[in-house]
Amino acid sequence: MKNLLFLVLISVCWAEPHRDNSSLDHERIIHVQENGPRLLVVAEQAKIFSHRGGNVTLPCKFYHEHTSTAGSGTHKIRVKWTKLTSDYLKEVDVFVAMGHHKKSYGNYQGRVSLRGSSENDASLIITNIMLEDYGRYKCEVIEGLEDDTAVVALNLEGVVFPYSPRLGRYNLNFHEAERACLDQDSVIASFDQLYDAWRSGLDWCNAGWLSDGSVQYPITKPREPCGGKNTVPGVRNYGFWDKDRSRYDVFCFTSNFNGRFYYLIHPTKLTYDEAVQACLKDGAQIAKVGQIFAAWKLLGYDRCDAGWLADGSVRYPISRPRKRCSPNEAAVRFVGFPDKKHKLYGVYCFRAYN
Repeated sequence: MKNLLFLVLISVCWAEPHRDNSSLDHERIIHVQENGPRLLVVAEQAKIFSHRGGNVTLPCKFYHEHTSTAGSGTHKIRVKWTKLTSDYLKEVDVFVAMGHHKKSYGNYQGRVSLRGSSENDASLIITNIMLEDYGRYKCEVIEGLEDDTAVVALNLEGVVFPYSPRLGRYNLNFHEAERACLDQDSVIASFDQLYDAWRSGLDWCNAGWLSDGSVQYPITKPREPCGGKNTVPGVRNYGFWDKDRSRYDVFCFTSNFNGRFYYLIHPTKLTYDEAVQACLKDGAQIAKVGQIFAAWKLLGYDRCDAGWLADGSVRYPISRPRKRCSPNEAAVRFVGFPDKKHKLYGVYCFRAYN
């Protein structure tokens, strides 16, 4: 009887070497070791809420399966935080730590650190939250040949608003849309932010850019000019368009602010240039569109007087609908882009706190 030869396949684990392997900046290809207690990384909360200017801790802890120990003790622990993007092949570096070596990146420099409340705590502290910090973050812990990850979403309290410039409807390519939002104390909104705004009642029939490069618009009351009267409510999706050549409006997102938004009491109505100077004389600046929306939505600001804003538009915020002042709904009412030199209105100002 012929002898039977049994071939046993043995799993091999290794890490592809790099020169200067101790550098925090080098990428590594990790091959997971299958034997022994498995390294686990856990986020105690999947979603964290904060606001602009606040401080937040993104939770992340690591340990070995079936043990209470944080690490094996034979390898240094490397912790890396990155921010996920709409392009799943790209991540933005935020913070890396290994032993006494620590490094933060980009606009996170000086604002991020590890909490380190225990030997297995890899939680990330972010201070002075910015609008751009909104999004999903990945905590990755590496020990020798083992690694694991957890994802935490950082949500910001705020408001989404549609925006189009003086030129009128559908005049912004994607890059111009980003700049337009920044100019109005806001950032271009994400799909999740637009979706949450739609669930809260936002209804807008003009399509606008979102941060992932898609063009969409929210409809709560279906009607003929907006996709059809017999369609279901929802966020309508035009898909992804050429960021340089295609032109649409934009949906912006802003949060609370560190300052005072107010209507300037003045004895006369003003041209645009007079309005700018009146705010400066009062120790403030003419307010931006994002600031009037934040004051209206987050502070309940209500004023039935139309006033100039920094982009040359005239608007007024109504949080308590009433006769002659947006009788049907709470909203920031849009008067238009009047002639700056000849039309007279009041003005909304903003004074930042130090």
